[in-house]
Amino acid sequence: MKEFLVIIPSYNEIENIDAILKAVLSLPVACEVLVVDDGSPDGTATRVKSMMAAFPERLHLLERVKKEGLGRAYIAGFQWALERNYQYIAEMDADFSHPPEKLEALFHACAEGHTDVAIGSRYVPGGSVLNWPKSRLLLSRAASLYVQLITGMPVMDPTAGFVCYSRQVLEAIGPEQIHFTGYAFQIEMKYSAHRLGFRLLEIPIQFSDRVRGQSKMNIFIIREALTGVVRLKWRSMQKRKQP
Repeated sequence: MKEFLVIIPSYNEIENIDAILKAVLSLPVACEVLVVDDGSPDGTATRVKSMMAAFPERLHLLERVKKEGLGRAYIAGFQWALERNYQYIAEMDADFSHPPEKLEALFHACAEGHTDVAIGSRYVPGGSVLNWPKSRLLLSRAASLYVQLITGMPVMDPTAGFVCYSRQVLEAIGPEQIHFTGYAFQIEMKYSAHRLGFRLLEIPIQFSDRVRGQSKMNIFIIREALTGVVRLKWRSMQKRKQP
């Protein structure tokens, strides 16, 4: 039985990919890593291939032809993981905004039966954000409150992208049923798990803004997240009305 897998999506992460893979694969928890690369023109996938000999059977690469959004990359990774019978599947960014050393806590929270979905959270007691201007932090906190109010989901950091899912959660959700591709994807995954009755647990992390490489955030991703929450709630209400 394969237990722990970390999915790392990449697009032009040549400046970070070596360091993040070495950091994750050197952790005490015996996890494997799947890099899902969306056709990075900077050679990220080639660099991953060159590292695979150093981590036989622990480092994997899924190459996609073009950039289709964060959500599509994760969905492809989740399907890859389910086909290969991994039991606990984590997702994280390549840029060290998510602390690799916290992966062990996320995995064990699920594996030891404390929760079905473990969320690395910026906004629970003990969590924090580094290197963000106050305006961006206020916007992020306001967006999180907005999601809570609309969905009723008891998660302080619903847009968090540092998450571990138990296999049964992904099987129940059906990754191919997820609609959104940007940061609304993160909300939809958690909301789907919540509506299906799975337990969600937030574990505090120290989130640090990327130092190297370019952020993928843009106005279209933000707009999708804000409008997508209303659409998620509307769809769930319509499903409840169905006989």
